[in-house]
Amino acid sequence: MEQLDFFDVPSPCVGVCQVNNKGYCKGCFRSRDERFHWNDFNNDQRRHVVRLCRQRYNRILRSKQAKQNAIKVVEEVSPQQSLFDDL
Repeated sequence: MEQLDFFDVPSPCVGVCQVNNKGYCKGCFRSRDERFHWNDFNNDQRRHVVRLCRQRYNRILRSKQAKQNAIKVVEEVSPQQSLFDDL
């Protein structure tokens, strides 16, 4: 049985309309096709796009955290840091 939709799925756009190096919007994480065809999608397709956007956001967040952790480890191990500790 199909569920009735009383409300449309709102656009995830947050007004930051810039594209990252992978072609996804930096604000909402939609692809070009997903942005251009948003109004043509039914609510199931829109929910799927929002789910994909959430996955992309989480993937980017995990990648940034991993890079920050790697930098922190390098800083802790670097012998040059001790040269500047007494200044």
